[in-house]
Amino acid sequence: MVCAGMSCTGTVKDGVVVLPPEVRLPDGTHVVVSIPEPGTGGPTFADRYKEFIGMADDLPADLALNLDHYLHGHPKK
Repeated sequence: MVCAGMSCTGTVKDGVVVLPPEVRLPDGTHVVVSIPEPGTGGPTFADRYKEFIGMADDLPADLALNLDHYLHGHPKK
């Protein structure tokens, strides 16, 4: 939930738009709700970091399984 100037982002809960608790609007205030098109939330994580994909080619094959071992010295699984 983000508010800046006269623009605020909330969520829908049980069919009601819920704004952050610090937002106080008097009864009768007219508001405009803008619903974004699906998939227009900006670039994906992969798009943002595509220049780094494949960069680390010398990592252990079991890194995902044994991340705690490589980071903290825990026993391997």
